Amino acid sequence: MATFESFEREIQLASAGIAPAAVNRALADFARSELRRAQAGGASKNYQLYVNGQLARSEYEVIAPGPIVYQFSLWAEIIAYAISELQRRSPARSGRFRNSFIVVVNGQIVPQDTDVPAASEVIVTNFQPYVRKAEAGLLGTKRFAIFDGTKRALARRFGNEGRTGGGYLFETKWLNIAAGVHPEIPYVLKNGRGRRKDRQAGMPITYPAVIMSMVL
Repeated sequence: MATFESFEREIQLASAGIAPAAVNRALADFARSELRRAQAGGASKNYQLYVNGQLARSEYEVIAPGPIVYQFSLWAEIIAYAISELQRRSPARSGRFRNSFIVVVNGQIVPQDTDVPAASEVIVTNFQPYVRKAEAGLLGTKRFAIFDGTKRALARRFGNEGRTGGGYLFETKWLNIAAGVHPEIPYVLKNGRGRRKDRQAGMPITYPAVIMSMVL
């Protein structure tokens, strides 16, 4: 199999006597044609483009021999896996909780099968008012088994367990979610408990969530 070094030598030999700008354009044209072929074969329409090792907006920024690299989004697959894992770990008494997970991108709910833009931050949470009890292990599941457990499962399959060497990053956070995202969010507590502000009567609750992003 040809190495990058041998490919570089081949370009140098093939482009001898040709203006550098013409070589760069030919390389960009070739990369775009290969991209179209890959997408026709099922590759995602969403991707990050890197040219000469830097995040780029166009293949025509290339300086030969490149490289030109496409990092394709796996969001549709990752979101589907996250929802499936969250449901598997959830209380199953009525099925209501299992069917209440939502995917939020840029402050708006999106369909669970959406292939969102590559650089998105994707939030998955549950709009039921007892979501905190579920994550705390008070509804027949283990403590922190739903969201935190799903985060760990995602990291093992798609990420790097918190390292930043590539791929996807997965976190669990308790979020303040403003009104307008979902009709039942935020839920306002009727009875207070404890000293925390989000546990006082009249205060909106925080929502456990899995936060997902590409490592760029």
